Parts: sequence; structure tokens; C-alpha cells
Amino acid sequence: MTAKKDYSAEQIIKFFSEKDSKWWEKEGQARALALFHDAAVRVPAYKDFLKKNKINHTKITTWEDFQSVPLTSKKDYLKKYPLEQLCWDGNLNKPLVFTATSGSTGEPFYFPRTEGVDKNAAIIHEFFLLNNTYNTKKPTLVIVAFGMGIWIGGLITYKAFEIAAQRAGYPVSIITPGLNKKEVLNALEKIAPNYGQVILAGYPPMVKDIIDEGIAQGIDFKKLNMRLVTAAEAYTENFRDYLIEKTGIKNLFHDVMSIYGSADIGAMAFETPTAILMRRLAMRKRELFENIFSEIKKTPTLVQYNPLQILFEAPKGEVVLTGDSAIPLIRYAIGDNGGVAGYDALVGRVEKEGIDWGKEVKKAKIGSTQKLPFVYVYERNDFSTTLYGLQIYPETIREALLKDCLNNHVTGKFSMATSFDGEQNQYLEINIELKKGITVDKNGAVVCKEGEEDLMQTVTKEITEFLKAKNAEFNELSKNLKERATPKIVLWPAEHPTHFKPGTKQKWIQK
Repeated sequence: MTAKKDYSAEQIIKFFSEKDSKWWEKEGQARALALFHDAAVRVPAYKDFLKKNKINHTKITTWEDFQSVPLTSKKDYLKKYPLEQLCWDGNLNKPLVFTATSGSTGEPFYFPRTEGVDKNAAIIHEFFLLNNTYNTKKPTLVIVAFGMGIWIGGLITYKAFEIAAQRAGYPVSIITPGLNKKEVLNALEKIAPNYGQVILAGYPPMVKDIIDEGIAQGIDFKKLNMRLVTAAEAYTENFRDYLIEKTGIKNLFHDVMSIYGSADIGAMAFETPTAILMRRLAMRKRELFENIFSEIKKTPTLVQYNPLQILFEAPKGEVVLTGDSAIPLIRYAIGDNGGVAGYDALVGRVEKEGIDWGKEVKKAKIGSTQKLPFVYVYERNDFSTTLYGLQIYPETIREALLKDCLNNHVTGKFSMATSFDGEQNQYLEINIELKKGITVDKNGAVVCKEGEEDLMQTVTKEITEFLKAKNAEFNELSKNLKERATPKIVLWPAEHPTHFKPGTKQKWIQK
């Protein structure tokens, strides 16, 4: 990205706490404008795009002017031009790495990225390494349990930790078993005990699976000084607490980090101790939640971003980014819903609700706060299913399956869909994965367990009650439809290929 001044990774990480909201806003806007003007001259596709939209880039001189520049998207921009025309100077004559979108909402798109994207991700991962709460002189083991194929998660995590470790001289070892759960567990059992701390990086449901199965196999996570890096999915604070309790993580603010990333442009934003504290306060008080996130019914991911690398906007609640890679993205609608706010603005909203931010920071023992701007994102409408017109979101079911009476029997993975019976009555079907070693008879009773229980009945009851409590529309629907609103539960053996094929990302919604 064209910039007024280049800073080292060490300087940028210091800036996270040293620079204030106004500095970040000014720097971010200046860099976004500079990138826009460079792309308008040097990227053939973007030059043509602006011409078709009657935009003269030389007349865009202020941030207010920039708001008049039309949005780009995968559908309306990237897929309209040949790949080389989307790149700087209209060619691919440079070192590049390709990754692809998952194709969950359409045909995959193949994104080339430059080394600069990996270096940007490395700053985020170095920040995480620096926030280590374990007082150990032993080296660190990083286990990458993201997919290692064409998808970005595994490759960029590996590169980011490698670059961060080499730049700062950290004694970090990396192993990349990817989605091979058996190899992850082998690494935890045979290699991890030699290290002072272990960082497990993976998709949230995969991480939970590894921890649950590891405990069942006798792995003592509490002796491994565990830390976690996740990405790709939002999860609740109850889910975070579950992982912390099972692994014995000492500091939830410093030792767990969720990243907001994409194949489009890499690691875009990340959880900081500041962001986690802000989110937990919002989850604790409904008025603050609505003040920050409006009246959305889903649990958003709340992260901070570095405007020296990327800038976010949210016109009409649509997340839009401007950032540099092999394909520069200008006012690019990434396909998520959400909003943006500066650090000072969010602290103001916290204090407006009668919460003393300074006291909460001290109480949480997070040290210096990161004054980076925030972006919050939540699942798109196409990541939900409907029942009689109302939206049912995966997070509600995920929360229900964390309950003590269920999590000893189920992995937490499921797939749900809107189905119809023989009379064309609509119903919600939820296919749920059982843990290894758990089998049920045709009635849903657990086999070979003391005091056999009707697991099917328990799951059905708990999910239905949770939906009633968390979804007012479902609660009202159940009053009218009675038992017809009750979800149909189907229990499947662990890793059954129909819905839970190992080695792939979990699909929560069946279309």
C-alpha cells in the first residue's frame, strides 16, 4: 500500500497502545486515498471500472469525496475482468501465492497474494506472541490445525508465525497437521510436552473437537500451557469459557485470539485484550450490547484492525474494506454485515451505560489498552435457515449443545435445514454428531452407559427450550404451533460422512 511513511513491525505493535483514535483515523484515511489513486492509474480493471462509473480519480481529494466512489465486490468487479487486469500494472510477473474462497456462497474465486499480506498477518501473530502470560524460557510449539490445502487459513498462519518468529528471534517451532485430527493429537501427546507453551490454531469446532478428544485420551492440557488462535467463525463468550475451563488457560484476554480473515486479503482484523473485554462487557449488559451492536440478534465478532494495513467502512451496515495485495481492493464489499467505530467512541458508549472503563481495565488486568479502531461482523443471512419465516441461526444451537447435560455426549457439531413432512408442513431438522464411543439405539437411548438415558429426548428438550429463551419469534411460534415447532433431532455417529466428514470445515446449514 502506498504510505506516507513505512514503520517496522516493532514500531507498529507499539503504536497499538501509544497512538490515539484521531491518529489512527487520519493515517488510515490518508493511506486508503493514496491506494485508491495508485489503483486508478496502475490497475487496468479498476481504471476501467471508474471510467464506466464516471469517476475521475483526480477529483477525489478528501475523505468525503471518497464516499462517492462506488463499491466493488466479487460479483460486480472481480468476476467481470481477467485476472491479470485486476492486478497491479496488469500482469502476474511477480512472486505470488494463490488461495481460494471456500465456495460456500457460490463458485470459488482464486486470489493471488503478495508477501506483504503475509507480513501484515505476521504483525498480528507477533502481537499475540508478545502478550504471552506464561513465564517460561522454554520454546513455543505452534500446531496449525487449519486446512492446509487451497484455503488460506493454514498457509497464512504458518507463514505469519514463521515470519514473526524469525524477525524477533522467538524460539518457535511449527507443525502443520492441518485438519488431520489424529496427527494433531499425536503432536499434543508426543511433541508438546517438550515445550514451554503450546499454541493451537484452528477453526473453533475443530479446536473444541481436539480438546474434547484429547482429554478423553488422557492428554493433560493444563500441563501444556495452552494458548488458542481461531478464525473463520464467530463464537460466544460461553464457548470461550468452555475452552478455557477444559484447557486451564490462565488468562482469557491474552491467551485466546480470534482473527477476522479472508482469502480475499488475508488477516484483516484480530481480537486484542481490549476487544475481548469490550465484548464481554457488552454480553453482560443488554443496553450496552444494543448501544454498540444495534439490535442484531446474533453474536458478533468484535475485533480491532490496523489502519496502516487496511481500512474498514460500514455504509448501511455492509462491511467494506480498502487494502492492498496482488489485487488491490478499493471500497470492497466483502459480504459481511456489521459496523465500525473508533476506540474513543466505544469507550464513550461503555461509560454512557454507567460502566467505569478504567476500573474494568484494571480489574481484568489487561495492562495497556489497544486504541485501534474496531470492526464488528456477524453472519450473513445466507448462514441461517428459516422456520415459518423466522431466522434460526447456528449460534443458538451451538450454545445449547455446550450445556453440561449434553456436552459429554455430543461434539458440538451439527447441520440444520428447513424440511417438509408428507403433508408439506415445515419443520426444523438438526443433525447432531455424537462423540466417539457414544452410540444410541433406534430410540435415541445411550447404549452401554450406566443409567441409560434417552439422549434424543434430552437433546430435543434442551434445544427447544434454548430456542424459546434466545429467540422471541420462535417462542411465539411455539405457542401457536405447539409440538410442530419442536425441531426434529437426528443423532449421527462421530465423523459420519453424511454430515460430519473428517478433514473438512463443518457446514452448519444445509441448503
